[in-house]
Amino acid sequence: MKSVTSKVEPLTPGIPRAADVASRIVNIAAFLPGLAARQPDLPAIHFPAAGGGTDAEGQPAYAHCTYAELDRESDRIARGLTVLGVGRGVHTAMMVKPGRAFFELTFGLFKAGAVPVMIDPGIGLRHLKTCLAEARPEAFIGIPAAHAARRLLGWGRESVRTLVHVGGPSWLRGLLGGGVSLEQVKAAGDAAGADAHGSGAFVAATGGDDVAAILFTSGSTGVPKGVVYAHRHFVEQVEMIRDAYGIEPGEVDLPTFPLFALFDPALGMTTVIPRMDFTRPARVDPRHIVALVRRFGVTNMFGSPAVLNTVGRYGGPGGPGAGETLPTLRRVISAGAPVPGPVMERFLTMLGPDARVHTPYGATENLPVATIASDVLLGEAWAKTNEGAGVCVGLPVPPNDVRVIAITDDAIDRWELAVEVATGEVGEIVVLGPTTTEAYFGRDASTKLAKIPDERAPGAAPGRPRLRHRMGDVGYFDAQGRLWFCGRKAHRVRTPEGTLFTICCEAVFNTHPSVFRTALVGLGAPGAQRPLICVEREPGLKAPKWATLVSELRALGARHAHTAGIVDFLEHRGFPVDIRHNAKINRELLARWAEERV
Repeated sequence: MKSVTSKVEPLTPGIPRAADVASRIVNIAAFLPGLAARQPDLPAIHFPAAGGGTDAEGQPAYAHCTYAELDRESDRIARGLTVLGVGRGVHTAMMVKPGRAFFELTFGLFKAGAVPVMIDPGIGLRHLKTCLAEARPEAFIGIPAAHAARRLLGWGRESVRTLVHVGGPSWLRGLLGGGVSLEQVKAAGDAAGADAHGSGAFVAATGGDDVAAILFTSGSTGVPKGVVYAHRHFVEQVEMIRDAYGIEPGEVDLPTFPLFALFDPALGMTTVIPRMDFTRPARVDPRHIVALVRRFGVTNMFGSPAVLNTVGRYGGPGGPGAGETLPTLRRVISAGAPVPGPVMERFLTMLGPDARVHTPYGATENLPVATIASDVLLGEAWAKTNEGAGVCVGLPVPPNDVRVIAITDDAIDRWELAVEVATGEVGEIVVLGPTTTEAYFGRDASTKLAKIPDERAPGAAPGRPRLRHRMGDVGYFDAQGRLWFCGRKAHRVRTPEGTLFTICCEAVFNTHPSVFRTALVGLGAPGAQRPLICVEREPGLKAPKWATLVSELRALGARHAHTAGIVDFLEHRGFPVDIRHNAKINRELLARWAEERV
């Protein structure tokens, strides 16, 4: 084994804020030792027991890991990885299912100062190979199936030098290219700790600008891009999420999106990992979600609109579990796409009167940007949505600086060239804040299109401008300072009569009781496009004949100036959606599908 030394520093108990660690260590893992000292026996993670099965009460068997155990085991991994040469700055692909090992490894990588490369496995084999080739990982940590795919398909063949296997017998490791087991990594860490570091907790002395991770986007509008996260981005995200939603240590979180769960230890929350296929959140078993909330006293839940739809259809009015309640939930945070009003209303019937559904607006490149709660969204704002005003995503989360500029598909070389639009006018949304990332890894052209240098922004220095991020979305500010989302810039439909925005048009047709959701697409070349609405019907209803439904939809559109010219409709059995949230409609695929039928 190659020995690599890494500067380590002891940490003191407590929950440090970004300002407290700025002069020492800036690393999301720096929160963990202090929390472990304050609440050592509190479960950090409840996870499905190995081998499945049920407990004495007939419920799915669960095990748990305390904060002290998570801190200790991630320390062992950090030391062991450093001995293996997986230390400061080493890109490390990790393909491990959510569970105890996933958390231990992720925090072990952060503590070692390595750079985890996180890619959703559901994006497809071709995209996975492309993303791994771009990220150039030097280490690969995975379950046997991931190593088999790596071996068979040549993932990381040119760059990977270190292999770590999570699970599987030793003979299988030999067939899959060698490497070491997670247990061997921990054993190496034990030896390194006894020889060099003693028994104290440690975190590599990373700075705020050091690269912390490469997180790939969902790829809903093309090949996923690797977003470069610095350590300060994660630390600031923790603070902004905690302050925006009033999250307190000791709460219990049920995340149905694994990456969001990584914030839980830093927030002092206990994580409950559901039994589910995380690449198909819409197919989650709602009975399991209800049972977990009650069993563990869950106070916070993160779920995409697809999850809320599935659970709400089960426990809401008319569902097979009608009357089921989630009494301990204080808040539900839903992201990935706008939550339709009916979906939110149905889910809220399962919550207590003081609970709220919060819908933060943001993206992998910048989160959170703005946020709104269900009691505000479902008031006058939703009535405007149904009239075609877009979806209100709320007030910007402090201290974000959010602007709306004139729409252009070209790069903007400096902020002075951007043209800000008036209140109420639809434009492109741009943000600058503590969590604004600066680059895509290995994608200089994409970075140039997505970032606008601003030499006059607070914190800019001569020759080092701050970078404002173009969200790729269109929207506007209303007179109350609230931000409204009108759709993706790439999805706007440019007709001879003017530009149509997806969310504004679709909401009008979504009000029909027989419609689950619609999608606006444009046929032809931009500037001469013909607008068409794809329609997915509400399941389980005795719907009208298609010709009748089309007539009624045309009548709905005729009531509004921006939809009056839309007269073409196609029925679709089930829209293609993104893997990560099962909520973002792939309108590019729908457009190609529609072109073949018109």
